[in-house]
Amino acid sequence: MSKQTEREAANVEAQKGVTRRGFLKGAGLTAAGAAIVEGGLLGVREAEAATTKEPAVIGPGNVSVTLRVNGTERRVSIEPRTTLAEALRFDLGLTGTKVVCDRGSCSACTVWLDETPVCSCMTLAVDVGRRAITTIEGLAKGEALHPVQEAFIEHDALQCGFCTPGMIMSCAALLNRNANPTLRDVQDATSGNLCRCGTYPKVFDATLAAAKISRREKTLKTEEGN
Repeated sequence: MSKQTEREAANVEAQKGVTRRGFLKGAGLTAAGAAIVEGGLLGVREAEAATTKEPAVIGPGNVSVTLRVNGTERRVSIEPRTTLAEALRFDLGLTGTKVVCDRGSCSACTVWLDETPVCSCMTLAVDVGRRAITTIEGLAKGEALHPVQEAFIEHDALQCGFCTPGMIMSCAALLNRNANPTLRDVQDATSGNLCRCGTYPKVFDATLAAAKISRREKTLKTEEGN
């Protein structure tokens, strides 16, 4: 075929909307697309197969759970929907933890999980695991009250008492991580604790006083050790 004939044939194909080069290029893309789709489908099938494994299911009846509360392991038989607040109050008789709003809005039910304050009404007991739980009952050492508890009494930082356990737990947690807090630090630490009686100024005074007492006691112990 002469060059003129080849050009004429190419022009005819171009007029039809398909060129030899375009056809070959399109065929290659189609093959690649098919391979990608096939690979994608295989990936989806593998993912579906991996998720078909039955998840671990507990309930709906009672399950046995061991909770580490105030340094002691306590075993309870509870429904999976039981909150930590409910388990503490109704199953273990630790009624110092108050349930007021029951939706994580007031922090009256504050306890520590590994010394981190949490709302126990928003925590499922079955999710606690091996974390250490500290309630208001476990804050004192025998008959010796925690410095924050003593300061709350001395400064009259409570009225109806519903918010008091949660307030004390939040303030004591603050002193654990900051031995020399400012007023702003105390305000931030208790920002989620609601007091309907409005005793906030007394709470702030009591916490700052407790921090001062704690620092003084630590200094005396250091001096005695030397």
